[in-house]
Amino acid sequence: MSYKKIVEMIPVEKRGELSDKLLNYLLKAKKENRMPSSLAKCFLNQWQTGDFNDAVGLAVLLEATATVEPEKTIEYVEKELQLPKVAKALKEAA
Repeated sequence: MSYKKIVEMIPVEKRGELSDKLLNYLLKAKKENRMPSSLAKCFLNQWQTGDFNDAVGLAVLLEATATVEPEKTIEYVEKELQLPKVAKALKEAA
């Protein structure tokens, strides 16, 4: 399943909170070498041209964070946001 499809499973009212948390995880990550350069370029482009609260931006952020910090990302989605179906989709996408 694509990350854009996964984002569509997330209620709109939870996207802002998710975006903030994922950005925080990504910026503090010590495993940044896990992110492919193409994904890093896409992330940086989104950072410069848009935000991470719309579907495209959140999909890029979700993919980047799931690549660099998969355990934290899945745990947050499942336990804090209480979105087990989204967490399952993230596990399958990773």
